[in-house]
Amino acid sequence: MSLGEGLRLATGTFTRSPSGQVTITPVTARWALFLAPLAVVPLALQVVLVGLTVEVGVPPLVAAAAALGVLAYGTRAMHLDGLADTVDGLGAGWTRERSLQVMRSGDVGPMGVAALVLVLLAQAAAMATLLSHGWFGALTIGAAVIASRAAAAVVCATGHPASEGSRLGAAFVGSVPPATASLLALTVTAVLLLSVCPVVLAHRDAPDVWAVARLVAAAAAAAPMGLWAAIVLRAKAARAFGGVSGDVIGAAVELALTVVLVTLTLGW
Repeated sequence: MSLGEGLRLATGTFTRSPSGQVTITPVTARWALFLAPLAVVPLALQVVLVGLTVEVGVPPLVAAAAALGVLAYGTRAMHLDGLADTVDGLGAGWTRERSLQVMRSGDVGPMGVAALVLVLLAQAAAMATLLSHGWFGALTIGAAVIASRAAAAVVCATGHPASEGSRLGAAFVGSVPPATASLLALTVTAVLLLSVCPVVLAHRDAPDVWAVARLVAAAAAAAPMGLWAAIVLRAKAARAFGGVSGDVIGAAVELALTVVLVTLTLGW
């Protein structure tokens, strides 16, 4: 029962898909964070389908922009909103109270706008690079979307407090044991490695050992690099805000996705 409620909570929290009423308990919160990558699989498949339009002549950059539009719509742009609010809060400086006030104001300041532009630009450029390789790249982008959602569990690991006044933070932060977060990191790494298997198999008849090794290394490193970036963000949030809030969770997902996509491009 907790697993099913956890999946419904993950679906309702990380996508715009309706999931019904769920009572949030520490157990359902833990399952929701663990199952977040699974909950976004339907959304990731939509991104792959959009990416596949490059096979019928759509320019990779156009397809990448459309894929980002699908992601924003499918998540109600809440991760992007969290990114903007978090960066504005981190840039407010002065005192913790001032940072929290800026974060909760609802307005997007110049630092938040700059963060959104730069992150979306990096994501679009990386996706376009991957999509220049056709359906191989589209499949890998879908895997990257799935892998990035593991960042939520990482920043909500046990031993880290929730930010004062954050309802989402109070519900989720501290609910995931470090061992569970590590298992999830290994799982999404395996997903990324599986996503590049078609490319590896394509080199079977005319093997290019260096190209294959570079591709596999990038796929293996992408998730750890993205999750490490989320951990760094969590540390900064702890200093600035006193803990992790819902905005920080969303920002961690966007940051992880960016780092994962950029890392993957290094292997192509």
